[in-house]
Amino acid sequence: MSSGCDDMRADQQILIDWIKPGSRVLDLGCGDGALLHCLMQQKDVSGYGIDYEDERILASMARGVPVIQADIERGLSEYFDDDSFDYVIMSQTLQALSRPDQTLLEMVRVGRQAIVTFPNFGNLDNRAQLLFKGQMPVTESLPNEWYNTPNIHLCTVRDFEKLCRKLGLRVLESAVLNERLHRNLASRLAPNLFGEVALFRVERLTR
Repeated sequence: MSSGCDDMRADQQILIDWIKPGSRVLDLGCGDGALLHCLMQQKDVSGYGIDYEDERILASMARGVPVIQADIERGLSEYFDDDSFDYVIMSQTLQALSRPDQTLLEMVRVGRQAIVTFPNFGNLDNRAQLLFKGQMPVTESLPNEWYNTPNIHLCTVRDFEKLCRKLGLRVLESAVLNERLHRNLASRLAPNLFGEVALFRVERLTR
């Protein structure tokens, strides 16, 4: 019988591996609910997804995923108390927020830990496109043109690590994947240069 995780990307599978069975999970920008559905099937988690688009809400509900229709940047303060969840997940959404710093703080208020994944703008391919073409990069993880992209706050691995220090967040675990969504020697030794997608698991230094 399928676990519901057959179509998960490599970065999503790493995220799933980080979550302990039976946990309470909140998935921000849950989309069609596939990730949370997988966690419910594979890790027996309980929790909610949050999204805003009607089509995505209906798709999540069709999977049996409890979902709240709300804006991510306002919904946490409106709906949830401190430490309501073991994990708050935000996958490939950080760069589309107007204030990612404030949302990160809300994530670690609502959850004991936060797991964030984002495209690394500092990787070699992006740098080369800027240097040699003089154009905003278009890659697998950043497929849109500059004029139609939902991304408004792109960052690098180093930028995110710096933000964590500024916000008083401890990095518990991280992984950086290359353009094929694999972990290799280059992405381990120089993640900011050779990493395409970054994953971080963080918590507050003091609770």
